[in-house]
Amino acid sequence: MTNLLVVYDSVYGNTEQIGQAIGGALGSEEDVAILRVVDAAPEQLQEVELLVVGSPTRAFRPTRATKDFLKRIPAGGLNGVKVAAFDTRIQLTDTSPRVLRMMVGWFGYAAKPIARGLEGKGGRLVAPPEGFFVEGTEGPLRDGELERAAEWATQLKATD
Repeated sequence: MTNLLVVYDSVYGNTEQIGQAIGGALGSEEDVAILRVVDAAPEQLQEVELLVVGSPTRAFRPTRATKDFLKRIPAGGLNGVKVAAFDTRIQLTDTSPRVLRMMVGWFGYAAKPIARGLEGKGGRLVAPPEGFFVEGTEGPLRDGELERAAEWATQLKATD
């Protein structure tokens, strides 16, 4: 059984690439399971030491599938589990309409509600929620984001 789990949802493939980079940096295939959120079940969380969950930001929130996954985790189901959350997003400086920048300021991105959901199930947040940047709505990822994701994962693994 793996003790490190990366669960992600992806619409255009960018969040999947980040999830794969995070999983690859966390360890070998024997140590790390990388699953699409629709393939992840709460039963797979038993004996997990670190759970990383990610989603693209859709209308300032995680995808419905990501929210459904978090809801299926039983109360206290993450007690003692280290958790972290990430999302993919556009950079605020890339959003020209002032109204959209204001809305992002009010509502934020997907990673923060994911982190709150994980903590609400008993998880111990080991890093602030992280965002990885895409070009435009569909991507591709900005240069250097896969490397930054791998570095972030290395830091997660080093936490106590």
